[in-house]
Amino acid sequence: MASFALDLVLWIAGIRGHIPRFDDFRPVPVTPAAGGGHILRVLAIVIAALAVLSLAVWGTVWIAIELL
Repeated sequence: MASFALDLVLWIAGIRGHIPRFDDFRPVPVTPAAGGGHILRVLAIVIAALAVLSLAVWGTVWIAIELL
């Protein structure tokens, strides 16, 4: 499950396809392609991180209440 979550985060971030495997090196394009998708990708990563942190805090409080 943890590897699936990591793979999902890497796929959303757009860096999963940039990890070279064996001899899968491709030539670098002359001009970098910068588009509006980069901002959406960063926003999705920030939202995912905040969601995970808020769920962690909620779970910690819930466990603390159950133990009392």
